[in-house]
Amino acid sequence: MCGIVGKLYFDPQKAVSPELIRNMAGTISYRGPDDKGVWTRGPIGLGHQRLSILDLSPAGHQPMSDPEETVYITYNGEIYNFLELRKDLEEKGYHFRSRTDTEVILYLYKEYGEDCLRYLRGMFAFAIWDDKQGKLLLARDRVGKKPLKYFLGPDFLIFASELKALFADPGVPREPDWVAIDQYLTYQYVPAPLTGFSGIRKLPPGHCLLWHRGKLEIKRYWKLDYSKKLSLPEREWEERILAKLEECVRVRMIADVPLGAWLSGGIDSSTIVALMTRLSSSPVKTFSIGFPEKEYNELPYARAVASGLGTDHHEFFVTPECLSILPELVRHYEEPFADSAAIPTWYLSRLTRQHVTVVLNGDGGDENFAGYNALLYHALTAKWRKWTGGGVLNQPAAILSDVLAYLLQNRRFKTTANLLRHAGEPHSNYIRSMIFFSEEEKSNLYTPELRDRTGQGRALKVLEEAFLDSGVDDPLDQALYANMVTYLPGALLPKVDIASMAFALEARSPLLDHQFLELAAQVPSSLKIRRLTKKYLLRKVTARILPKEVASQRKRGFAVPLDRWLSHDLKDQAREDLLNTCLTQWPLFQKEAIVHMFNIHLSGRENRANHIWALLVLGTWLETFFPHP
Repeated sequence: MCGIVGKLYFDPQKAVSPELIRNMAGTISYRGPDDKGVWTRGPIGLGHQRLSILDLSPAGHQPMSDPEETVYITYNGEIYNFLELRKDLEEKGYHFRSRTDTEVILYLYKEYGEDCLRYLRGMFAFAIWDDKQGKLLLARDRVGKKPLKYFLGPDFLIFASELKALFADPGVPREPDWVAIDQYLTYQYVPAPLTGFSGIRKLPPGHCLLWHRGKLEIKRYWKLDYSKKLSLPEREWEERILAKLEECVRVRMIADVPLGAWLSGGIDSSTIVALMTRLSSSPVKTFSIGFPEKEYNELPYARAVASGLGTDHHEFFVTPECLSILPELVRHYEEPFADSAAIPTWYLSRLTRQHVTVVLNGDGGDENFAGYNALLYHALTAKWRKWTGGGVLNQPAAILSDVLAYLLQNRRFKTTANLLRHAGEPHSNYIRSMIFFSEEEKSNLYTPELRDRTGQGRALKVLEEAFLDSGVDDPLDQALYANMVTYLPGALLPKVDIASMAFALEARSPLLDHQFLELAAQVPSSLKIRRLTKKYLLRKVTARILPKEVASQRKRGFAVPLDRWLSHDLKDQAREDLLNTCLTQWPLFQKEAIVHMFNIHLSGRENRANHIWALLVLGTWLETFFPHP
């Protein structure tokens, strides 16, 4: 895991400065503190910061070239099938000088050109310069585990793992992108290809960028296909899923440095740790984080799993005082990013790095097997519309469900009532459940000037287009696909990558292996949600390797007690920050709307903690990157 940078002038008579590349790489040295390298040749320059995971010797130094010095690479990531690929390449006559996966990618490119991408199994972002052809290839892994951002100037292309490296070049402007800000307030993150900075883009997951002979082209090389379902007995599905997952864990345990696992106590991370225990000759090191607030604290679940599996367990508590790191979080995340789970992820990464260099996690179980409440509600709404022919009986059924909820004190009836009351088109309901600031709320918050700049209403098209792009009719598969191309690469993966790499910690996600994703996409949706049970098939699989009490437990997500903190411990600080920072200095937001939102939260009438947090982050972001409005 590393940091990469580079610049290309379109005019071959211009020369990239080695000092610029060195400065760019230096801004992200924490991503790779073990080694650094700079290579320039005329109009092209590549830089690298190395975190040594495989072949710790100087043979892994980057940027790396082939023996003939015609092809150069700077690369960030891990290729888990590199040993098989290396064997095939050796049979084709290639001779290796290192034990790295970097060299494997280099020779794969020489053999297959840009088609090399379809052979790679892992997480990656890299740049390859082909000196003979005068061609630059930038590529990002299939689901977006590793970041790659770029700016296209009038006569140059510049790219890096993180934005701060781009800003080391005075030719890169630093201006807010208000359309991206509108999307941020809608989703709590900035969806690709936008970044929050005008003109700077993210290369979307599963895409590559080619520059050749004055032409720039962005191509998609992979798309998850939900249309090819397999009809198998349930037991056979369990065996296939378990076998493939064990393989995904095994290949991610290859490292020349110490490794461990994050353990929340939920079925996803617990399953990963159980499989690691099977494959390890010594106790697996596990790491968990919790809160003093009992209803948010997951440590008892994690302790139970750690004790049952005999792991070497470590824990950490997050308290309200930890919000003092908000400015540091904003500087590292660079784009506006309001997922409050970044706070515990940051501290968990710091704790983990004190013990290991590589950590496995359980990310991906909810995305593969429908583990979110929004997906459950979406599936139920779609079924109800199918049964009622469009929802004619929605309102009477909602009233009946409300009555049953009151008489039986059963939350499930209340949930059903809410679904029925708001049941429109299934994908519209799902989109509504995924947004934070609605169009109406943003309209009240924005000044007329900002409304003109954002073109309000366009933010929702991000999810609408993802549903259309799914290419399938099944409502649950449509939503799963939309999640995979929006929320997963936009929020979940950056949250982990930025926090872990800030401490030079490599995070690996077996459940997001692309072969495992392709297998899970073939599972019928009826095996993912059955009645009111989310992740039905995965629970059946985990029941075979986990204690019954772990496999059957209903655990909440990685939630932060923001509502309580902002109502008690942090209310005065949060109010002052919101009303006195540059958020109200920019003539773009209505101060009265912010005050009203805060007062509603403090009154207890509505939980607006996520909205307040999003505005706190945005205010800090504006103050950090644009101190002079």
